Amino acid sequence: MTINPHFLLVLALAMTQADSRFPQFIEHTIATDLTGGYQVVAADMNRDGKPDLVALASGMPELVWFENPGWKRHVIASNLSQMINLALLDSGPHPVMVLASGFSSEARNSPGIVSVLEPEGDPRATWKIREIDRLPTAHRLRTADIDGSGVRVVVNAPLTGADTGGPDYRGHTPLVYYRPGDWKRRLIGDENEGVMHGIAVVDWDGDGRDEILTASFSGIHLYKLLRDGKWSRTEIAKGDPSPCPRCGASDVAVGSTGTRRFLCSIEPWHGNQMVTYIEERGRWIRQVIDDSFVDGHTIHAVDLNGDGRDEIIAGYRGAGGAVYIYCMEDSSGRHWQRRTLDRGSVAAASCVAVDLNGDGRIDIACIGSASANLKWYESR
Repeated sequence: MTINPHFLLVLALAMTQADSRFPQFIEHTIATDLTGGYQVVAADMNRDGKPDLVALASGMPELVWFENPGWKRHVIASNLSQMINLALLDSGPHPVMVLASGFSSEARNSPGIVSVLEPEGDPRATWKIREIDRLPTAHRLRTADIDGSGVRVVVNAPLTGADTGGPDYRGHTPLVYYRPGDWKRRLIGDENEGVMHGIAVVDWDGDGRDEILTASFSGIHLYKLLRDGKWSRTEIAKGDPSPCPRCGASDVAVGSTGTRRFLCSIEPWHGNQMVTYIEERGRWIRQVIDDSFVDGHTIHAVDLNGDGRDEIIAGYRGAGGAVYIYCMEDSSGRHWQRRTLDRGSVAAASCVAVDLNGDGRIDIACIGSASANLKWYESR
């Protein structure tokens, strides 16, 4: 059988073009003793122009950060219990951290301690810490410029309401924020019901002010601060239509096809589905692109290869754990290819995408829960 050389050339070019959409990564291990690894955050902790990595592990009494590029370990604070999330205000002369600890998924067992931490001089030394609030099941902390002033507040999204319990967690769940300085708790809204697992901060309408997307048993909703100081809440999607507690959405992120935005979500709570949404005539059309997750727990949308289209980075922490990268096959946002970044070595609870080595390419770092490790994946 004779094969046309032109066909082989075309086939080789097609394969090269397909593969070029997926960056190649080299993995590096930073730590292997982070018991209950839960969140990784990238920030320039020592103001040397390089992003460092803060590692929060719920099963450890110490909050630590790793200094780029040698990844030397530093202790921020000790004698902490059941840490669950942190947010960094990173615009001043030194970073300011807000930390949620004392977490349990059952509100009656969760004091929900919210603390502010600041370095006393050298950020490599132990930071001072002071408690500012207690809100049962305080769970997700993010910063947002809600009024376009350039001053970011800290949003606190508890997992459930204070008077609820499993397995249904029936009741309303508050969403609050704190302004740096007075650190007074202010209510955004309490319309979401059941578990509110994920939030995402995004300038939804391009007006220079951040809005807040929530993922809960109620679905995906958008909270916006209005000019009169009140908050609006808009339903974007209902999420998984199954009966609660296998309903709604668990995590959410916003990406771009190059011409319009899309949403991506893990559904339901700690779910098995990777879902995308594309808006058509005012309705967000739901599409399950993967249903193989086991305890899905992290999702991001970011342009990894510079082609103007965002890839999806998503991972799960059950059954060995995995991190996948999903790439659009065309600009419609309806067709995706999946590639494996890591399978079996990191039970991915949280990932971040950032240029860690200053080469202009986006790298990925992930922290594992059952695997108790922190790894970074160098883009090549």
